[in-house]
Amino acid sequence: MALFGAALGATVSSSAEVSAASSYTLFESGQVRPLAMTPSGNLLLALNTPDNRLEIFRLTYSGVLEHTDSVPVGLEPVAVAARSNSEIWVVNHLSDSVSVVHVSGSGKGQLVRTLHVGDEPRDIVFAGPQRSRAFITAAHRGQNAPFDPELTTPGVGRADVWVFDAKNLGTAMGGTPIQILNLFGDTPRALAVTPDGSRVYAAVFNSGNKTTIVDETLVPDGGEDVGGVPGPNTNFEGIPAPEVGVLVKHDGTAWRDVLGRPWDDAVNFSLPDKDVFVIDAHANPPAQLAGSAGFYSGVGTTLFNMAVNPANGKVYVSNTEARNDLRFEGFGDFAGETLQGHLHESRITVLGPGGAVPRHLNKHIDYSLLPAPPTVNARSLAQPLGMAVSSSGSTLYVAAFGSSKIGVFNTAALENNTFVPSAATHISLSGGGPTGIVLDEGRARMYVLTRFDNAISVVSLSSYQEMAHVRMYNPEPESVVRGRPLLYDARLSSSNGEAACGSCHVFGEMDHLAWDLGNPDGSMLDNPGPFKGPLFVNPDFHPMKGPMMTQSLRGMANHGPMHWRADRTGGSDEPSSQPDNGAFDEEAAFKAFNPAFVGLLGRTAELSDEEMQAFTDFILQIAYPPNPIRNLDNSLTPSQQAGKDFFEHGSLLPNGITCRFCHATEENANANDPFPGFFGGDGSSSFGFAPQIMKNVHLRSLYQKIGMFGTAASFGAEPPDPFMGDQIRGFGINHDGSFPTLFLRSSIFDTGTQVLPGKLPEVVKVNPGIPVTPAGDQIKRNLEAYQLVFESNLAPIVGQQVTLTGVNEAAAGARIDLLLERANALECDLVAKGASGSAGADVGYLYIPEIEQFVVDQQSIPPLSDALLRSIFLGSGKALTYTCVPPGSGVRIGIDRDLDGYLDGDELAAGSNPANSLSTP
Repeated sequence: MALFGAALGATVSSSAEVSAASSYTLFESGQVRPLAMTPSGNLLLALNTPDNRLEIFRLTYSGVLEHTDSVPVGLEPVAVAARSNSEIWVVNHLSDSVSVVHVSGSGKGQLVRTLHVGDEPRDIVFAGPQRSRAFITAAHRGQNAPFDPELTTPGVGRADVWVFDAKNLGTAMGGTPIQILNLFGDTPRALAVTPDGSRVYAAVFNSGNKTTIVDETLVPDGGEDVGGVPGPNTNFEGIPAPEVGVLVKHDGTAWRDVLGRPWDDAVNFSLPDKDVFVIDAHANPPAQLAGSAGFYSGVGTTLFNMAVNPANGKVYVSNTEARNDLRFEGFGDFAGETLQGHLHESRITVLGPGGAVPRHLNKHIDYSLLPAPPTVNARSLAQPLGMAVSSSGSTLYVAAFGSSKIGVFNTAALENNTFVPSAATHISLSGGGPTGIVLDEGRARMYVLTRFDNAISVVSLSSYQEMAHVRMYNPEPESVVRGRPLLYDARLSSSNGEAACGSCHVFGEMDHLAWDLGNPDGSMLDNPGPFKGPLFVNPDFHPMKGPMMTQSLRGMANHGPMHWRADRTGGSDEPSSQPDNGAFDEEAAFKAFNPAFVGLLGRTAELSDEEMQAFTDFILQIAYPPNPIRNLDNSLTPSQQAGKDFFEHGSLLPNGITCRFCHATEENANANDPFPGFFGGDGSSSFGFAPQIMKNVHLRSLYQKIGMFGTAASFGAEPPDPFMGDQIRGFGINHDGSFPTLFLRSSIFDTGTQVLPGKLPEVVKVNPGIPVTPAGDQIKRNLEAYQLVFESNLAPIVGQQVTLTGVNEAAAGARIDLLLERANALECDLVAKGASGSAGADVGYLYIPEIEQFVVDQQSIPPLSDALLRSIFLGSGKALTYTCVPPGSGVRIGIDRDLDGYLDGDELAAGSNPANSLSTP
């Protein structure tokens, strides 16, 4: 077998280095609308998220899906919609883009335009006049956004809906939106549209549940008896718990803790809890409806998807409701009174004229019974995602991602809450993790995308039986496929079938809530460290740790012990060293979470060693996305650079200790390492002016935690903030979410010697070196600006793409030059895709920095310069799309899809399948 042939030869001399990095980077993006059908009903459109492609199938009455084409789009496609039989739009979550694909009558597709939108777009619908307007959800940030995201400004919504005129996309490089709607919520996710196209509904993903945290300094010391932390205030051994903050929830009249005590004086902002927004799609420009008609509250905590009943216009919202205002893992005397087995409730909330009416899908569960009987598990549906409503409006189909089933509901019974949960109303699927549903009532079928195995199930609507199961090509390593269900499968993870790790760690990420998951029946544990700096409090782990924010499961490799306190550790009293020794053994650290399957999820026993190993192998591969605020050329603004300089070299303490002393940074010279260096944390812990020792955490995700402003706490020279009004989040950036922003509580940087009033009198803050002056304030602002663009595993350019056409040559050319520049800096692999020749088949190109030319996916064609490549496509009038992909993945994405050593173009010419390593010329 000729591995790449003479034509590649020396030009891919770097392939040995490239192969040292993984050819696949796992981002674990959550699919939103991964299936669609063309209006004619002839074609089924499916997103192959791990392979960055749109798969096109011809629908037949025999039940067979005939695959007609596989179209490269952007990285991590999560939503697809058909505007017509020939025009398909695909939302690319990591590429911050939308691919416009033209499909021929024979089912062949070509990408003809790339639109640029805000960060991490998630969903798309068509609405407005003649349904000619495309509505796309995105976070209120991103390098392609034409606005300042005002990350440090209170009162700014973080949810955007971009609106394009599909008939007139404009001549700008990434298209010209006719409106960018800003909504007062956190990052949005799902969209839905009324049958007449006049209204669009937009749902906030992590919408919260009116909970927040009372800062520890505002809680009286001494426990419940003196008005402090609700009891119990010691563990079973009588060892006092550390002084911590208190979780509170607004009940409509006051902020109350688990005992019902009011804490209004300790919370100086409000949470309007705007969950689902209503947009007038016909307005010029489109706009949110005015007043209370423009939003719904009380819909749920985490909102996944929406569907509109075509008969009565009611909107169904799949969601989970978190119970984080309650406390404790369940053990011993506290079992049955805790969060054990009852963290969330899976729901469908019905939106109508009367407001939001939630319906608990698992109302059959008796949460006091632990473990639950097997019949309870069989009747449960976990993490509802995609939905579809029959054309009559009488039946709702719900994809239960965590149960690998489709739930079938009579809509009238759902709306009036008379339905009875029953396994008999579930459709079992052979593939796991259903995400999207499409109804084909003309053929009496349903199509379901199952994410666990990257396949499509064909289900009979008459018998509710699976007729066929078609797998799409999957480039994910076996360790990913094998381990993914262990994050989400509630049937396996919990005895009652409702909860899994993915309930809080949504798609491997955060739910942006704080939870008090202490255990009064637990014992003290030794903290083996390692530590940096002096320790002024007992470093050991008390089992009652107080509220802690849910952390992301991304990027844990190379970062040592886990959790805020580093209490999940493989360390011992023996010395530890990097990499992967003692406390720095990430495999051992993650496996230390196994007891949570029993204590928190309510499973009858811990996972087996084999299951936990598979879970670990999967989790440690999930990567952070590129920072969406840092300049695409990886440069820093003057303020960010000044902040970086002070972070690394500026002295906070008299002995010259810098920020970097605790929050380690170390750049790795090997650009092909998928997890280079440290990003603010190296696995060590230190004293952070708090009652407990905390891990020196990484700083890659700070930009995701923007939106809570204001604190009622006072330190030193800083008084409490005034009442700050409405906020979009109830939790901030630190371990319990009480720090609203990086430097709003800035006494850490005040001059002079201070004692925390009423707290830890033995702890003294000495002169850190930043005076409370305009100059000192500027240092803080610079530090904040830098940390919001902190270095991450991947450079900002990764995922970015542009399509070169005859109408955008100048603007697109400048962006292509930037992609080439960053590829030469080894920040990404650069690939190009475009239709070539009379047959119109896609041809792939991979840029090789060493020779500054593109190699082609056909051995007989010599390398091409970029100038020549552009001229070929501009001369032919066809589109050419450039994409910066993660280092190491260029060969797979660009020229050899199945990595079998035969180039894609050569395989197509020889009649073999470039998506099957067993099919070769």
